Parts: sequence; structure tokens; C-alpha cells
Amino acid sequence: MNIRPGIKLLEEREGSGRVAEKGCHVTYNLRAYLSKGDEVPINHRDPAIEWPKEMLTSDSKGDLINFVCEIGKRRALAAVEYALIGMKEGGYRKVKAKPHLAYRELGVPGLVPKNAVLTIEIWLRKLRFAPNHTIERER
Repeated sequence: MNIRPGIKLLEEREGSGRVAEKGCHVTYNLRAYLSKGDEVPINHRDPAIEWPKEMLTSDSKGDLINFVCEIGKRRALAAVEYALIGMKEGGYRKVKAKPHLAYRELGVPGLVPKNAVLTIEIWLRKLRFAPNHTIERER
């Protein structure tokens, strides 16, 4: 199933509560992989620097950075923001993203090749609505 053109949903586990939509503030974790299965080092950090515990979540593969953004403000990869829309707190999605919704024709030198297709795993940890937020749509 396609979430939108360029993003294919590979796997999903539904969370609970209201669904994320534009304008919501979200805390999420992610892992990204290249076509051959190599992990993009999004969560790698300098081990000499100790991070506050509230900025990290751990799983069986190690620590994950707690990323925070407001959906729709383009503070994350387009593929990530689009995949977060419709998720519920505690939910998980695994998506395949085409290059135009990830690092495009630029890539990231030494980390992500130009025009790379990414497989992205996303966990929605927290969902917060602005005090005057109205629900635009139900799922």
C-alpha cells in the first residue's frame, strides 16, 4: 500500500489514541537503511558526549535519538513527515521512500549515495496537539 506517491508502506503496527496530522508535535525514533541493507548512521553519536536520558530510547540494537518536530514544518525528511501522518502514539511503520522524499540527487557524502532509495523504520513515541488544535480528519 502506498501512503502517498513515493512512499510504500511495508509494515505497520497501530498504536492507540488520536492520529498524528499536520500541526501536531511528535517525538519519534527512526532507523534508515540503504537498498543493500546498510544502516544510515542517523543514531550514531560521539560516545564521549553523554546525552540526557530523556533524549534517548533504547532497543535491542542500541540507543535511538528521540527526534522532535511539528508535522508540516519540514524539520524532518519529507518521507518521515508523510509517514508520521496517520500514525498513533506507540505505533510503528516501516516504509520504502523514493529519493525525491529523502536525500534526493545530493545524497550525503560518505553516508548516503545520490538518488538512494531508503527503507525507514519509524516509532511514534509521543503525540501532542496544540491547545486550540481542531481535528481535521478521523481515521
